[in-house]
Amino acid sequence: MAAVPEVRAWARGLLTGRIAAGVLDDVLLLLSELATNAVTHSDSGRTTDGRMTVYVARLSGAVHVEVADDGSDASAPAVRVPGTDDDGGRGLWLVEAVAAGWGSYRDESGGSVWFRVAG
Repeated sequence: MAAVPEVRAWARGLLTGRIAAGVLDDVLLLLSELATNAVTHSDSGRTTDGRMTVYVARLSGAVHVEVADDGSDASAPAVRVPGTDDDGGRGLWLVEAVAAGWGSYRDESGGSVWFRVAG
C-alpha cells in the first residue's frame, strides 16, 4: 500500500496554504480511506498493472476529491457500521460522517468514489 502515503503527500503539497489546516486534515483523512479502499477492494490492488487515479479540485467553498480505480466484480462501495472490535470497515463510514457529500459510480473503465469537504 505504498500508494496511500504517496497520494497523501501529493495532496498535502497541492493543498497546503490554499485551504484551512482543519479542512486539509479532513481531506487527507478521507483521501487515505478511499485510496486504501481502492488498493484493497478493487482490481487496482489485485493486479500488477492496477491503477488508481486521484483528482482534487478546489471549488467555491469546498474541496472535491475523486479516487478512480480499476473496479471490481466482487464488491461495490457501501457504508457499513463497524463493530467496536472490527479492525477495518470504517472508510466509507468516515466519509459519510465527515464529508459534506459523497457518491460513487461505475463505468466500463472501472469505479470511482468522490467526496466533497466544505471549506
